[in-house]
Amino acid sequence: INNSITITTTNLGIGDYEFAIDNNNFNFQDAPYFENVDAGIHTIYIRDKNQCGVAQIAVSVLGFPKFFTPNNDGHNDTWAIWGVNETFYSNSKIYIFDRYGKFITSIKPNEVGWDGLFNGESVVNGVYVYLFKVTTNEGQILTFAGDITKI
Repeated sequence: INNSITITTTNLGIGDYEFAIDNNNFNFQDAPYFENVDAGIHTIYIRDKNQCGVAQIAVSVLGFPKFFTPNNDGHNDTWAIWGVNETFYSNSKIYIFDRYGKFITSIKPNEVGWDGLFNGESVVNGVYVYLFKVTTNEGQILTFAGDITKI
């Protein structure tokens, strides 16, 4: 994992701050930088060292799983992009295609993910393609594409 989160401190105001991620027993550190962060939704805690309180913000780190195994064992049964939900990238579009370009399904940000079905039937194991389109706050459309394997 090589994801990182950097907190820009210029808007924090005057103070001496420390930072923690995901309530790690409030394991605060001086640096506003976190390395090796898993994909998903995280909470960053910012505390003034002068005991003026703790603020928290939610952040998203995108992740694109390489495979899924929809065999109903409770592990990797669906495929979805990590870090996408109704709060983060709610206006995104996620499309799944077979390797020949045939449209299989689309996934909404608030859904669990793709369960390996097409028209109610299980698709064959193999490589599929995802297309993730998101509109930034500035109106720019970003597109991410890659492949996933249904095992």
